[in-house]
Formats: sequence, structure tokens, C-alpha cells
Amino acid sequence: MARRSRALATAFVWLLVLAALAAWAPTVQARKGTRPPALAQGNRGADVLALQHLLEAQGLQVDTDGVYGPQTTAAVRQVQRDAGLGTTGEVRDGTWSHLLARLEPGARGPAVEALQHQLIHKHGAELSVDGRFGPATGRAVDAFQAHASLSRDGVVGSGTWTRLLDHYSRLPAQSDVLCAYGDARSVDREMWGTASAVAQLRSAAEGYAARGGRGRVAVGDLSQEHGGDIPGHATHEQGLDVDIRPMRKDSRQCTEKTYASWAAYDRAATRRFVQEVHRRAEGRVKVIWFNDRQLIREGLVEPARGHDNHLHIRYCEVGHSDPDYRC
Repeated sequence: MARRSRALATAFVWLLVLAALAAWAPTVQARKGTRPPALAQGNRGADVLALQHLLEAQGLQVDTDGVYGPQTTAAVRQVQRDAGLGTTGEVRDGTWSHLLARLEPGARGPAVEALQHQLIHKHGAELSVDGRFGPATGRAVDAFQAHASLSRDGVVGSGTWTRLLDHYSRLPAQSDVLCAYGDARSVDREMWGTASAVAQLRSAAEGYAARGGRGRVAVGDLSQEHGGDIPGHATHEQGLDVDIRPMRKDSRQCTEKTYASWAAYDRAATRRFVQEVHRRAEGRVKVIWFNDRQLIREGLVEPARGHDNHLHIRYCEVGHSDPDYRC
């Protein structure tokens, strides 16, 4: 009996410990369901680019630059007015349904360009964006339908469009402004995120470099290609969370870690990068966790247990089903 009582007491203590840790750490979230992403002003990337081509297919003039700015917002509102939808300027399920055209081999025009961009960015298709649904595009559609366990009919209807738009994009592990840290296996598997998150992060890194940033931005991980658990990173399941090493005075963040308390830590450069994150995704950053007391006082980051040697950026979507990811 005494042994059983000690076991129960030990279990109770562990429950208290786990509860305390949970209160200090970011909450654990499940993978979102398959549906087109909700987009609004401030978003960037392949999904925005597809949207802009689909707006062109409706006869509207809009720059196809992958940036959801005032011009794209105005075009979306025009489509919504014409379709009798709420003129929010945001693209959610109803607006997507109105814009997504059924495409078959032989089709031409901006909607095919939208499809080609999706196939390139979401599944690595080697295509020319020429607006023609020819044999090469047909093979890329077939390959994606097989990858997504869809009927391989070669027709791009609502099911294929939805899976394409929902599919994550891969962040290049090495580029002129980005580098990856961590073991090779995790780098290969865990550099996937929503198209907007990937593009917004890349844009922030470019802005940081343009402002004379020290070295490249070192990325830990985002999510796996189709979401799912990542050991040690319970929140990285929505394609909207990304870990970043703080900047170092010797610019060696790609190969060496840094704590906010270390002499090697470059607060000014880290501040500059965080400012670019907010600027390049205005209204689409939910929170940045990092335990630098000065940056916390400046309102640029928030504290969180275990975030002394890396920043955790959480991007958000309008209308996300989980309030922790909702803008």
C-alpha cells in the first residue's frame, strides 16, 4: 500500500510539473484541415500570385507580383460585388469558389498561369508559365494528383485546386539571404510552410540584407510537407511557425548558436531583422517569442520559456479556425 501511495504521489507531482511547463510554453496545435488559405492584404507568395492571375481571368487589371496590396484588395472587392458576396477584400472559401475555374487540357489564359505557378511552387514542377495547358502541364497535374491521392483524371477541378492551394511550399535551405541550421535530415523534412509564411520570411530576410544585415538569416524549421508532429517542436504543425537564430556580431549564426546573454549576440542586427519581419508581413505576424529583455520592452518580441537562443515567429491567417493562428 505504501509503495502504491508513493507512486500516486510521484505521478501527481509530475502532473503539476507538466502543467507548469505548459503555462510557460506556446500551446500545442493540430494540423489544419484541407481548404484553400484565407488571404488578405499583407500576405505574399505563390497563393497570392495565383489569386492575381485568377483575378486577371475575371477581366480585372492587377499586378501579378505576389504581393497582396491595395490594388489586389480593390480587385477582390470588385469580384465580390459582382458575385453578390460580402465585400471584405479578403479571400476565403466563398470567393475562392467563385474564382477557381475548371481546367482541362487545351485550356489557355491567366487561370492556367495560376495553375502553373501552383504546380511549380507546391510540387517542384519544371514548367514554363505560358498560360497553355499542354502536355507538360498535364504531366505535372498527373504527378500532383498522384502525390495527393486524388483521381488522376488530368482535369483540375475544385478538389485538385483545393489540395494545391492547401499544400505547403518549401523554403530553400540555402540561398543568398537564408541558411539552415540543424541536422541534414531535419533540414530536408521540416522546411515546409504555407506559401505566405515562406514568402513573408524570405521577404524579411531580403529586407534585412538590404539594410546592411550581418550575415544570412539562420532558419531552424517550419513544418513537414503535410504537417504532422515534429519531435521537440509541438507547435510546428500549421506551416506558420518558424525558428530563427538571433544574429551574431561575427555573422556566424548559420553555424553557431547564440544566447541573448552572450557577448557574441548582436542585438541591433536582431532588432533590424525583427522589424523587417513585421514590415514585410504587416498585420500577418501573430507573435515573435524571444527572451531578450530589451526587445521585449520595445514591444518587438514576447517572452516564452525555452526561447533564449532562438526566435519563434508565428505568422497568422485571417479567419483561421484556431484562434492562436488567427489574425
